[in-house]
Amino acid sequence: MKITVESTTKIVQLEGHVGGVPARVWEGTTERGVRVVALVTRITPLDGDSAQFEQELQECRPPSPDIQAWPLRLIL
Repeated sequence: MKITVESTTKIVQLEGHVGGVPARVWEGTTERGVRVVALVTRITPLDGDSAQFEQELQECRPPSPDIQAWPLRLIL
């Protein structure tokens, strides 16, 4: 499966047995058009220009209305 995701400005707190960690909400679609949400806690480039990656990582859009009010069904 391939998905295309886009970073949003929304950050949520994921709580687990060892404490909480912030996660940025990314929204996107699969190749067949299914809408998805990804909660990203860490991301780093494997190669290439790290400075360019950091600059692009700052480009975020507002979350869609569906995600603006965080649905309870998405809470871990």
